[in-house]
Amino acid sequence: MSAVLCVVCPKENAHSLVSLMPRNYCRCSSGNKLSSKLSFSSGVSAYSSAVANPSRSVQEWVHEVVLKQADLMREHRRKTAMDLEKPIENDRSTNWNRLNEAFERCREVTAEYAKTFYLGTLLMTPERQRAIWAIDVWCRRTDELVDGPNAIYITPKALEIWETRLNDLFEGQPYDVYDAALSYTISKYPVDIQLFKDMIEGMKLDLRKSRYENFDELYLYCYYVAGTVGLMSVPVMGIAPESKASIESVYNAALALGIANQLTNILRDVGEDAIRGRIYLPQDELAQAGLSDDDIFRGKVTDKWRSFMKGQIKRARMFYDEAEKGVSELNLTSRWAVWASLLLYRQILDAIEANDYNNFTKRAYVAKVQKLASLPVAYARALMRPSKLAKFELGW
Repeated sequence: MSAVLCVVCPKENAHSLVSLMPRNYCRCSSGNKLSSKLSFSSGVSAYSSAVANPSRSVQEWVHEVVLKQADLMREHRRKTAMDLEKPIENDRSTNWNRLNEAFERCREVTAEYAKTFYLGTLLMTPERQRAIWAIDVWCRRTDELVDGPNAIYITPKALEIWETRLNDLFEGQPYDVYDAALSYTISKYPVDIQLFKDMIEGMKLDLRKSRYENFDELYLYCYYVAGTVGLMSVPVMGIAPESKASIESVYNAALALGIANQLTNILRDVGEDAIRGRIYLPQDELAQAGLSDDDIFRGKVTDKWRSFMKGQIKRARMFYDEAEKGVSELNLTSRWAVWASLLLYRQILDAIEANDYNNFTKRAYVAKVQKLASLPVAYARALMRPSKLAKFELGW
């Protein structure tokens, strides 16, 4: 689950993916399409990039997105059940050689830039593996537009072109092999284009916004750039057939994990972001703690800073706690990857504490030995049903 399921969060692994970025925006010719059946509806109208009704909180607006995704999953389940009664036709229109090549390229990228998560995906069914790799690569490419080595050259117009390309992708008109892998994926799973558009909206925020007045604003940003990834991933990860949880609760958990991971990124990268003139911490909460932007740019750890950071870390952990409620509701083959992601990312908060809250000049990270030690723990939890997991955590 980016629970969910977070495949990747922006600001993480900011290595160069230049070779993955589009060198032009010319769509593939019709003769190069992987499948003539890659045609999709354009979807419902997009949500406004801002909350249209001031009387609604950002959390309420995002909750409506969650409900919409749950409805799509519910409808997909109904249609799938009906399709079981139909004869299976041999799909001869798809160029499987080219499609397999596309998914293999996605696999290579995920294996390179998300090693631990990739290891967890190896327990998934081949179909789920390929789909989650395709989503992972699209998210990384999108993030690279504003956080990659060529970010200085990116303009709002470039992101508009990227969004146009996304629309074409959802219409079955992929531009390259990576697009083709995602185009095929969204034809098989109930994934809404709005989630992808919202992620692009988060990239647009990074081009024009470097301060967040309160947590409401920051929450929206975290939803855009990371919560969306969790919501994209739920249909692919799948919900366990024996799960008694509501679909909405699983999506809520997925959203929570995405928010938690992004908050962790922000807390880890305070010093690095400050160098670029960005401060993602809520301005009103900084002021309440007796801190200002100047304190962050000076990068000195004080008692005020320690106290402030304790509150921020506590909030991030609350989101992780909420996320845990949904991980064990996922399909059994998908749980290990999500548990590994959750446990390892949460340990970054422990590392910040171990560094005496110095996230100005010390980068909090999880040592390789800790990562390896976490994998069997994640695997054990993946095998537990919710009731057993609750007893395990309580020490019964």
